[in-house]
This record gives sequence, C-alpha cells and structure tokens, in this order.
Amino acid sequence: MFVPFAVLMMPLVKQTSQIGLANRAGVILLYVVFFMPMNILLYAGYLKNIPIALEEAACVDGASVWQTYWKIIFPNMKPMHATVAVLTAMSTWNDVMTPLVIMSGSDVNTLPLAQLNFQSQFGTNYNLAFASYLLALLPILIFYIVCQKQIINGVVNGAVK
Repeated sequence: MFVPFAVLMMPLVKQTSQIGLANRAGVILLYVVFFMPMNILLYAGYLKNIPIALEEAACVDGASVWQTYWKIIFPNMKPMHATVAVLTAMSTWNDVMTPLVIMSGSDVNTLPLAQLNFQSQFGTNYNLAFASYLLALLPILIFYIVCQKQIINGVVNGAVK
C-alpha cells in the first residue's frame, strides 16, 4: 500500500505479460488489487463505529447473521460505500500510468490514453483536446452528482464523535 507504483512498474509489466494479462482485464484486476487495502481500511474503520446494539437487537428479533448484515449493517454503510466508490472511481478514471505500461503496444486504449493522441512532440490540437477533456468529465461528474447525498452524509457523520 505504501510502495509507489513506479517501483512496482517494471516487475508488474513483466509478470502481467507472462501470465497473459497485458490487456484490459489485467488492468481491471490490478486496480482491484491496488485499491483493496485502502478500501478495507476504510470499511473496517467505519464498521467499528456502528454500535453492536444494532446486531444484538436483530439477534433478539430472530434475524440470522446474513439477515442482520444485509438488512441492518449494509444499509447503514451507505456513506462509506459512496466514499469508497468515489475515491476508487476518481483514482482509476484519472490514471494514465497503469494502462500505459500494461497495455502498451495494443490498439485498445483507456480514455486518458486516447486523450494523449491530441498532444504531440511539436504541438497540441487544443480544440479537440479540450473537447475530449469535457466529454471525459461528464461520466464522473454524473456519478458524483448521484452519490453527492451519501458523500455529504459520510463527511458529516465522520466529523462529530
């Protein structure tokens, strides 16, 4: 979790090409692996703040462990779900280095890699570049607007102890 990607880059490129994961599925798998520790830490910290009395009350009412989790604990974690989703989505959406080194040489690109086509050594086509930046901004902006209520609730819940 604390090792920068630049240190892991060359061994990772070699291993993914040997395994046959130098493609889009390999990049998705790497994102899952890289963001798992931080997401687990966020969830664990949030779960410690949920009172055990909720689980005990569900047990007294006759709920099983799975029913307690899916009907009581999981819905109470909505702010953390939104926080994890936004942090992970923003980090993966803006990442250029991972797909660049893993999928180099293939004709399949992610959106940030496709935006590099508008810049060359001798100039930049600003009209097309800024149009592509605005179009790339729309999905993540819509995602944030949809999750905005939960994000604000998560910030407010974490501010007061």
